[in-house]
Amino acid sequence: MTAHTDAPLEASVDAPAGTRSAPAGVSPSPGGGRDAGDPAGGGAHGPTRGVTVPTLVAPRRRLRRRGGSGGAGGPGGAAGRVNPLGIGIVTLWLSVIVLLPLAALTVASFEDGLSGFWRAVTAPTAFASLAVTVAVSAVVAVINAVMGTLIAWVLVRDEFPGKRIVNALIDLPFALPTIVASIVLLSLYGPNSPIDVHLNATRWGLVVALAFVTLPFVVRSVQPVLIEADREVEEAAASLGASGWTTFRRVMLPVLAPAIFGGAGLAFARAIGEYGSVVLIGGNIPRETQVASQYIQQQIEIDRPQAAAAVSVALLAIAFVTLFVLRVLSTRAQRRQEQAA
Repeated sequence: MTAHTDAPLEASVDAPAGTRSAPAGVSPSPGGGRDAGDPAGGGAHGPTRGVTVPTLVAPRRRLRRRGGSGGAGGPGGAAGRVNPLGIGIVTLWLSVIVLLPLAALTVASFEDGLSGFWRAVTAPTAFASLAVTVAVSAVVAVINAVMGTLIAWVLVRDEFPGKRIVNALIDLPFALPTIVASIVLLSLYGPNSPIDVHLNATRWGLVVALAFVTLPFVVRSVQPVLIEADREVEEAAASLGASGWTTFRRVMLPVLAPAIFGGAGLAFARAIGEYGSVVLIGGNIPRETQVASQYIQQQIEIDRPQAAAAVSVALLAIAFVTLFVLRVLSTRAQRRQEQAA
């Protein structure tokens, strides 16, 4: 039997790599392999001095390195590194699919110089088609912002027979060829309408056709936000005597506004370039129901590619500016919402 002594130990135990010594007078942590009843750890008999206590520092550092943006073999490489292969593939793909076609279109639109581009865009028929396109698309975006939000609210908050079928039908315009939609709408609202509603060759026919093909954008943008929304805030507002409309306007609308703006912007950008759904029901009447896409096709058929390219670039610029502005507005609204929370 060895006798216990309270004298401090003169020699220290050599520590393995990746360990550190505990300060004098401080009990080692449980992770160091000591407990309160261990005499060597200083539990009941007081702390030892000069004894090196192993700790789990090295494994913790390794875990932190693994938790970075990506390992050396991952897509992003090590933290702070650039993967040339990934950047090259993305740049090549975007160049082939987006940048090169847009560059070719822009070059073609300026074949006759800046003055030729301006003449092609401001020609009476071209300008009228652009005006009709923008006006009808703006009306469709507003309609979708209201009706899309309402549809998303019903699909998320209400239960009714056939809900899954209705939810699946929302995505039908994405899968259905747009020319088929034009045939269906012409059969329903054309000269031989079974319901005696004649919208062919009118701007309201354009509105109905574009509203059909852009329906999913706002619905699918608002649905996830409604699903994640905190119902307790609505219940608290109702318990304080707020009406349903007040609760929606003061509580839910600020939360849904970024999604509504984003969905409406996508619907507008989709509508200004639509062709298939309006080709039959629109009538293609110059300065009345002729949209920009139909005017572009007409210019190509009469061998005026420069005019067609110029109007196409104008549409592209309108879509880009619209999406940029809506993105800025939705980002600011989201920041204000986060600050208020």
